[in-house]
Amino acid sequence: MAVLALDLGGTKIAVAVFSTQGELIFRDTVFLNHGDGQTVGSLITSQVETQIEKYNINSIGISVPGISRQTTGTVYAPNISGWDDYPLLKEVRQVAGDRHISIDSDRACSIFGEQWKGNAQNCNNAIFMAVGTGIGAGIVVNGNLVRGANDIAGAIGWMALNKPYENKYKACGCFEHYASGEGIPRLALEVLQQFSTPSLLRDVLPDQLSAYHVFDAYYKNDQLAIKIIDEFVAYWGMASANMVSIFNPSKIIFGGGIFGPADQFIERIKLEATRWAQPISVTKVDFEKSVLGPDAAVYGAAFLTLKNTNRI
Repeated sequence: MAVLALDLGGTKIAVAVFSTQGELIFRDTVFLNHGDGQTVGSLITSQVETQIEKYNINSIGISVPGISRQTTGTVYAPNISGWDDYPLLKEVRQVAGDRHISIDSDRACSIFGEQWKGNAQNCNNAIFMAVGTGIGAGIVVNGNLVRGANDIAGAIGWMALNKPYENKYKACGCFEHYASGEGIPRLALEVLQQFSTPSLLRDVLPDQLSAYHVFDAYYKNDQLAIKIIDEFVAYWGMASANMVSIFNPSKIIFGGGIFGPADQFIERIKLEATRWAQPISVTKVDFEKSVLGPDAAVYGAAFLTLKNTNRI
């Protein structure tokens, strides 16, 4: 018997098959190729059908980049056209038959993955900070996932970390506007406009500027890139301090595409958080990088369905 795990991202689907003992049997990646909502839904159901034919699948776990509505089985995923209230559970059920299906947000699945096979094992109070195109947090308190009244808890990209409010925060929130994968180049453009200092970043066309360019310039001791990274660290330190003060976790785990290259700043982020956070709580929390990296959510999707079928 085996379980199928799918992690839907903004550009691809991670597909994995695990034994019921947690051994990875198969791993693949399917690219979305800018497909619209129905196309993405069809890619998911096609993968479910394919893996059911190849393996003895008895349950399915799916991670989605947005809100998984637990009462309706529908999904809100802002980066996928047409997924405002997409009937994902219903569609997968049509090809999965009576197999158990569990669907949850990528931030929830990421902390589940770290609890199962990563840096949050045996930890009942932990937070996974997911930083890629956007920002989210999977939060476990006293062993239970924090969901909120409408399954939206953990949308920390909307943290208010600056004042006054500006309309540019409307689309994704203040924190995500500046400190996500897409936020870093936005912050860079603002800094480039504010200062006339020479910079390698001025050699990049504004619409092509990315977080990669900022990190690369930082490694080359570019003074404006250093200033941008200092701002990035400050935002992450403040956000982490808020999470520490509210939830009193034992661990904060940083993952997603940006941590990666930003792993080297985790200690600096903790130092900044120490300035802002509740002073006892912040001495009791470890700041660590994800050991599962980009696979945290797909591991978590497997854990989710194993847990919901009482196999863990």
